[in-house]
Amino acid sequence: MCDTMVALGNSTKSGNVIFAKNSDRQPNEPLLMIRVPRKSYAAGTKVKCTYITIDQARETYEVLLLKPSWMWGAEMGANEFGLNIGNEAVFTKVKQGPDALLGMDLVRLALERCKTSTEALHLITELLERHGQGGNCGYEKRFVYHNSFLIADRNSAWVLETAGPYWAAERVKDIRAISNRLSIGKDFDLAHPELINYAISKRWCKSEEDFDFARCYSNQLITRFSGSASRYQICSARLQAEKGQITVETMMEILRSHDESLGAKSPFNQPALSSVCMHGGGLVGDHTTGSYVAELSDPLDTYWLTGSSTPCISIFKPYWLTDNAFIFSEEQEEEALSFWMLREEFHRLVLQNRVFQLERHLQAGAELERSCLEKTASLGATMELSDLDTIMAEAWQAEEKMLNTVVTRSRPNAEEIRGSLRFRRYWKKQTEKLGFYDSRAL
Repeated sequence: MCDTMVALGNSTKSGNVIFAKNSDRQPNEPLLMIRVPRKSYAAGTKVKCTYITIDQARETYEVLLLKPSWMWGAEMGANEFGLNIGNEAVFTKVKQGPDALLGMDLVRLALERCKTSTEALHLITELLERHGQGGNCGYEKRFVYHNSFLIADRNSAWVLETAGPYWAAERVKDIRAISNRLSIGKDFDLAHPELINYAISKRWCKSEEDFDFARCYSNQLITRFSGSASRYQICSARLQAEKGQITVETMMEILRSHDESLGAKSPFNQPALSSVCMHGGGLVGDHTTGSYVAELSDPLDTYWLTGSSTPCISIFKPYWLTDNAFIFSEEQEEEALSFWMLREEFHRLVLQNRVFQLERHLQAGAELERSCLEKTASLGATMELSDLDTIMAEAWQAEEKMLNTVVTRSRPNAEEIRGSLRFRRYWKKQTEKLGFYDSRAL
């Protein structure tokens, strides 16, 4: 479960494209931040994706990936040319195929091989035709789905939605959000040549005039239970309301937002499947395991990363693709895992009402984030690389120190998770699996 958004330059306050995504996955699944340099390969080289091996490109571009710890592919990311891609699980009437490329594999392959959103669109559809999509995407339990993608560069964006080998694509005109549902209807710019005929042959629609991709191909039952209707509406409505004035802060606020139907109830006492900031704990649904906002402007794009689950209690930190060591290499996955786990321990302490002076900590985090936003906004077009490195160092080191302090102080505080019996049991089980605490404290 996820939510992804884009606002083109005609809809933002800065005139730059702004891209954002929450990755919602099983709550114990670490989402790692990995940076991979540009590489060259000999002819005939192969690349092992999550389940299958395919031909490698002669050259791959430098990429920033936010990836599930056990997968080759990525939930979201960017490359050195400002190409950004995020994928969504969608639920369709087309039967699942055998192990093939995952949606996350397709994200990484396109980032490594393409410079623009249009190139990425064509590559993903070509790979779908050649290799197909399929395989278990779940971490601790089996979960299969088809995929949709939001693909953006510094000037343009596309929505690509798939159902097995079939697909439809829509060029983004100003603002767009996607969630765990097909959303392209009758108006698409490109499509698989057999898209309509296949639907007619299956009697999902009567004729070409009757065809609507989302209506004809959606598995309505699973889509309904995904909670995507509420999240899609929240994202779309907020983008529409602020069209022309959308900022990085706008995207952060949306990624942190909770369904208004929760009222004053805390999402740390109950599941929040219908919230963009998704909280696990129910019969269905996942938990937000990572958050990402990108402002795309030549020559350097600015990325805002939490590196953690649960954005409503996390700090977005600025990142640039300069020569720095704040993000981990593929050879440093152990370090990347430790980075995510420290922040996840903080989340579990919040769930257990154990955090020492929580409000003070959250206020300090908000002040750090606000300071980073102000410093970044003041850079202008004449930014020096040394200025970027200074801002990053201050932000990433300050957040690390804050978290180490609050986690160390909070560990001894023995309290209980609040909420229903089901909710308490859910998070007790999840936290025990991560091995953080003795069950007596839960």
